[in-house]
Amino acid sequence: MNRIAFYAPMKPPTHPVPSGDRQMARNLLALLRHGDTRVDVVSELQSHDKAGDTDIQSGLLTQARAEVERLIATLPPTDLWVTYHNYYKAPDLIGPTICRVRDIPYVQIEASRAKSRLTGKWAGFAQAAHDACDAADVIFHLTSQDHIALNRDKPAGQMLVHLAPFLLREDLPPASPLNGPILSAGMMRAGDKLDSYRLIAQTLPHLRDDWQLQIAGDGPVRDQIEQMMAPFGPRVRFLGELSRDQMQAAYEQAGVFFWPGVNEAYGMVYLEAQAAGLPVVAQNRPGVSDVVMPGPIYPFPEDGPGAMAQQLNILLSDPDLRKQRGTGARRHIRDNHLAPAARQRLWDTLTPLMEGRT
Repeated sequence: MNRIAFYAPMKPPTHPVPSGDRQMARNLLALLRHGDTRVDVVSELQSHDKAGDTDIQSGLLTQARAEVERLIATLPPTDLWVTYHNYYKAPDLIGPTICRVRDIPYVQIEASRAKSRLTGKWAGFAQAAHDACDAADVIFHLTSQDHIALNRDKPAGQMLVHLAPFLLREDLPPASPLNGPILSAGMMRAGDKLDSYRLIAQTLPHLRDDWQLQIAGDGPVRDQIEQMMAPFGPRVRFLGELSRDQMQAAYEQAGVFFWPGVNEAYGMVYLEAQAAGLPVVAQNRPGVSDVVMPGPIYPFPEDGPGAMAQQLNILLSDPDLRKQRGTGARRHIRDNHLAPAARQRLWDTLTPLMEGRT
C-alpha cells in the first residue's frame, strides 16, 4: 500500500466554508485515493494571510515550526507529499522541511510564483512560497498563466506538468433543455467577486426582450448585491447558497450561464455550467480562458458591459445557437475536464515518482 501526505495551506478540505478552493482540494483527494493508496490530510494549519500583516505572518511561522516538529516525529512512513495551492498569501511552511528531513518526494499542485510580491508587506511569505516551489520535484499547473512564471524560475531537474481543472465526475450530467433563465453563481464577498456582480448589474440594462436572471450564492456583501439588482425588480431572483444537488438542478434549468470572471483562477462554475450544456458568457481573462470552450466569443474586459450584453442578446434570441454552443461546451468538458482524464494525467506522473523510492 502506498501512503500519501496531503496538505492545503490555503484552506483544508475539511474547512466548513464552501469555495472553489475547498472543492478542488476534495476533488484531488478523491483522485489520489486510487487503488490501495492511502491519503492522509496531515495538517489543517492555514498559513493564509490575506492582509499582508507581519504580526499574523510571524504567528503563522511559529505555528508552522511546531507542526514541522510534530510531523517529523509522528508522520508514519510516507511515499509522497502533495501540497495543494502554495502561493504568496498562503505558502507551504511545512512540507519542504519535512520532505527534506524524511526523504519524501515533494509535489505541488496549483502553485504560483509572484516576483512582484518579493518586496512589500508579503515579502517574507512570497519568498517562502518561492522556496517551497524550488523544493518541489514536480509541480502540476492548472493554468497557462501560472505556467509562465513557474517555467521561468524552475530549478534544474524540476518537472512541470499541466493538469487541467476538472470535475469529479466520470461522465457528464443531464443536459439542460436551454429554455430557462440566465444563471449567475458566485460567492458574495468583497473584492473580485463583488466586481463580477457589479459588471453583471452594469450589463443588465443593455439586454433586450423579456429576460430573467437567477443568482446562486450568498455571503457578507449580499445586501450590496441586492441593492445593485433592485432596479431590475422581479426579473432578478436570488436563490441563496445551494447544495451541490441544488446547484446542479439550477444549471439544468437555466438557458445561459453568465459570470464575468474578474481575476478568477479558473472558476469551477464554468466547468459545472458547461457540463450541463450551458453556453457561457464571460470576459476573456487569464484563468477563464483555460476552462471555457475555445472560440472568439468572449469579449475582453476593455470592451465593457455592452459587449457582454451583446453576447447575451444573441444567445437569448437564438435557440439554435444556444444549442450549438451548449453541445460544444459539453464536448469540451467531456474531452478535457472530467475525472478520467485528470486521474490519468496525475498518476502517469506520480507512479514513477513513488516507484523510484522502492
